[in-house]
Amino acid sequence: MLELAIGIILGGCALGAGCAMIAGIGPGIGEGNAVAKACEAIGRQPESRGAVTTTMLMGCAVAETTGLYALVIAILLIFVAPGRFVDILMEAVK
Repeated sequence: MLELAIGIILGGCALGAGCAMIAGIGPGIGEGNAVAKACEAIGRQPESRGAVTTTMLMGCAVAETTGLYALVIAILLIFVAPGRFVDILMEAVK
């Protein structure tokens, strides 16, 4: 019975990490759209190149933080959470 509970814990952590990494799709799509629109804007008004590029890079940096947060959560769910949850389970069984 204890092995089943540990298996459920490990499976839940792996599933949660996979779901967290789905959040990496959003920044990729958003940054791609931002770069496409920036290229379009520079093509229409080449003199605004510096301002558009600066704004685009700042927006991409902010958008990338979402993906990095998801990566940190996934790493925690893979390497830290299973041990903690199993420890809690073992304490409850005693």
